[in-house]
Amino acid sequence: MNYRKFGKTGRTVSEVGFGAWAIGGAWGDVSEADARAALHAALDNGTTFIDTADVYGDGRSEKIIADVMKERGGERPFIATKAGRRLDPHVSEGYNKQNLTAFVERSLKNLATDCLDLVQLHCPPTEVFYRPDVFEVMEEMVTAGKIRNYGVSVEKVEEGLKAIEYPGVASVQIIYNIFRQRPSGLFFREAKAKNVGVIVRVPLASGLLTGKMTKDTAFAADDHRAFNRNGEAFDKGETFAGVPFDVALEAVEEIRRLVPENITMAQFALRWILMEEAVGVVIPGAKNAAQAAANAAASDVAPLPSEVIGELRNIYEQRIAPHVHHLW
Repeated sequence: MNYRKFGKTGRTVSEVGFGAWAIGGAWGDVSEADARAALHAALDNGTTFIDTADVYGDGRSEKIIADVMKERGGERPFIATKAGRRLDPHVSEGYNKQNLTAFVERSLKNLATDCLDLVQLHCPPTEVFYRPDVFEVMEEMVTAGKIRNYGVSVEKVEEGLKAIEYPGVASVQIIYNIFRQRPSGLFFREAKAKNVGVIVRVPLASGLLTGKMTKDTAFAADDHRAFNRNGEAFDKGETFAGVPFDVALEAVEEIRRLVPENITMAQFALRWILMEEAVGVVIPGAKNAAQAAANAAASDVAPLPSEVIGELRNIYEQRIAPHVHHLW
């Protein structure tokens, strides 16, 4: 495992982290035993960054993480959580001191700690990025010793650019993968210049970039890949990176011929992300120990040749960009 400096937090973290959405919910049935085994495997393989949220399984993900930390003892990894999506309705006005404080207190309890490493505003409405009072509330929680750092999770590049105008924002979490290449332009340059830690989510486009799916792949009713393809529950960009399923499957076949024989397509896709210096950590999810260990191993994959990166860019521009580039 290789490690990177994580922006202005001053911490060094594993470049492959553990995305804990799948062990919370909305990815089909994941038993608690499998969830714990996946997290243990990630940590055993050098992972020192975990990303969760208070709404993943309504706290299930945070509580599983806390239990595993208690089992293992020793130094805790860097644990990032999120706040805001418990709001119903999810509107800008809800991002206020009373609600945000309550969300943080709940996560402190769920994660069994007295101070959270990082709290990210969880893809708030765009208007929130234009409200300095929200960021002042987060700053007050740092001063109060409840959180060490705060950041944002965003849907759109423009939201990320606006967020990093606030000097206290330590991190931005954004979707970036072979099917979502737009952040690699202005956003990554600005984030790097301002020493903002970049967390990359949806790195495998909800599993499409594992190369294991076909047009006949079926998903459980409680899996967002079944119920959110058109953004019925939340932004459609979170599901298959917003790419129409049939279009993505055709592109995956083009990508397959570029993958070296000694690695999986998932590892290839993760290594592509890690070629970008501005990235602090990439957070693939895992439903079991084998997936978690394989994800961690992507850190040790050899750098991709420039010709391959060029071919991937062409596939994106010709097949994928018309469906996604203008939206996020």
